[in-house]
Amino acid sequence: MNDMLTNIGAILDRHISGFHQYILSEPAHLCYASRNLCELTGYSEGELLHASRDLYAPLIHPSDRQRYLDFINKLSEKEQTLTCEYRLIKKNGAVMHVRDTLSSERLEDGTLVGYSVITDITDIKGENNNLRFLNETVPCGFLKYTCEKQPKITYINQKMIDMLRFPKARDGELNYLEMYKENIFLMIPMEDRRRFSKYLNRVYSSEAPIAGEMTVLRCDGTRAHVFGWVTKCQNEQGVEEFQSVCMDITERHKLKKAAETQRYIKALTDVYDKIFEFNISANTVKCLHCDDKSSFKKFEDIAMQMDDALEKWIISAVALDDRDKVRRFFRDFSQKKLYEPGAQPPHITYNARSSSGELKQYSGIFIKVDDFVSFYCCRLLQQTGEADVLRIENDQLRQRMKELVMQFSDGIAAFEVTPESLVKPLYASENVYEYFGYTKEEWLPLTEKYTPLESFVAYSEASYEDFEKLLRNGEAEFTYFDYKTESERQIKAICSQKEPDSSSPRYVMLYAVEDAAPDETAALPENRTVSIRTFGYFDVFVGDKPIAFRNKKSKELFALLVDRRGGFVSSEEAIGFLWENEPVNPVTLSRYRKVALRLKNILEEYGISDVVESVDGARRIVMERVQCDLYNYLSGKEEYAQLFKGSYLTNYSWGETTLAELTGCMY
Repeated sequence: MNDMLTNIGAILDRHISGFHQYILSEPAHLCYASRNLCELTGYSEGELLHASRDLYAPLIHPSDRQRYLDFINKLSEKEQTLTCEYRLIKKNGAVMHVRDTLSSERLEDGTLVGYSVITDITDIKGENNNLRFLNETVPCGFLKYTCEKQPKITYINQKMIDMLRFPKARDGELNYLEMYKENIFLMIPMEDRRRFSKYLNRVYSSEAPIAGEMTVLRCDGTRAHVFGWVTKCQNEQGVEEFQSVCMDITERHKLKKAAETQRYIKALTDVYDKIFEFNISANTVKCLHCDDKSSFKKFEDIAMQMDDALEKWIISAVALDDRDKVRRFFRDFSQKKLYEPGAQPPHITYNARSSSGELKQYSGIFIKVDDFVSFYCCRLLQQTGEADVLRIENDQLRQRMKELVMQFSDGIAAFEVTPESLVKPLYASENVYEYFGYTKEEWLPLTEKYTPLESFVAYSEASYEDFEKLLRNGEAEFTYFDYKTESERQIKAICSQKEPDSSSPRYVMLYAVEDAAPDETAALPENRTVSIRTFGYFDVFVGDKPIAFRNKKSKELFALLVDRRGGFVSSEEAIGFLWENEPVNPVTLSRYRKVALRLKNILEEYGISDVVESVDGARRIVMERVQCDLYNYLSGKEEYAQLFKGSYLTNYSWGETTLAELTGCMY
């Protein structure tokens, strides 16, 4: 201990960073400067010490000097410890950022002295300045948030705050920023939360970033469209977190949407006489298209208050007997009662006076653009029966709807079905003919001829019975795989009439519908233990939650990999099991790739993509990452000896080979 005390001078002189001592009585000045301080600044002890003047203060950067003097004056008031950051100009002219920690103490004779330690923080300040430069100049929002079920925001930069239009918090008012920080899903529209949750699951499990476009909710209730990406990493404390960087592309998105809308309207004008834009959010109606003789021409592209404009039109034009019906129709629209998930667009038929003053019959339909805007399209009906009207429209619809669908829709199609159950596709987007198991080259000839329904749907993922049910009930809903988003989506099928007519064909329209309502509790699985049951019916569990395979073939492929016990299964082998009576050809290979991709996506969704390994198109189960009753039973351990009760993969006929092997083991 005594040796340490005798070395205290050397320690202060050499080993305590920038150590120096002040006399804080007026005028404050240095009374001791360590060799370490001299080496930091480049000045000698004689150049820093003076009996009555402060020679250290002139070393402070002029912009920081007042802050330094205020720091010294405050320390001169009483005994205390304070810290200040400022810039020092070294003797060679270089600028150094330092953090000065100074403690004041009053000696027995009443003199106030100060003991200072300075630390060189130039590198840290340089990094912070670079970050601040990026934050101020690059138009990107930046977020950090936790990997919890309900992710919490741990950092949000000013660009993101501005992008989301958070108001400044005032005393007594709700702090919206702090509220959003507690739950990141508050900035995601309700209809997109499920998709966003899936993205987080995929990023977490694959440990690879995902980029794309999405819509976010601003604090003022409006929406912004952003492009960005999400990645998973570890923070300074070693805790896993998500980080997102995004750019505001709202204006570009609006311009693109406006251009598409104009093309959409142009296509609709070939079918409908008048087109109106109804905006529920603004409570306005605007005439977008009408003929030159129409009374609406003078109001074209002028937004009018919805309620007033509708009532004036109803009183002046709609036939007296139809006024209540028309009022109810538009009232239900404004109250969002007309649209039902997956249902046909709402339509109405009524009598009204034309521009010539004659009472004529009109048909109108609402086409939804987004949550707030819809197009009301109407046309004059010829004085013929409904069946004749349908036939008159068919030629127009066949020609125009194909162009319309291919430009503006995914997963949409129409078919003509004769009374003899012969089918002719009128048009279809790529997703649909893939859904039916055809390539583009195979699909095109089908549009030129009639094909028996049973043959037409033979390669489809849905059964012939499903399509019979559609024709019988008039509507049905199927699942299809959207290649653009690499996700499962729902497709709605509507038949023009339930019962076949002996003289006229029926028409089936297929179109994509929104995903089911998002599960707000969905989040990253906390327990990723994968348990597989093969004895009896095949099922897979993540923790205690069963995987809901939305496609039977992807589940069967997973069962096949489990049955192979870690061995690779090639595409050709898998096709031989999944489609036993079909050869390996471009159609079945395309179908298999779709099934394999679906399996990959569902495993990623549940955060267990690592249980299947893929090499050059061949796949295998990674046995070490799963718990399986088959593997446990075959291990020969006594505690698993009673697992097998005589049934194995009851779902699949090809499991009989392994079943025979297991039965032999029992005896």
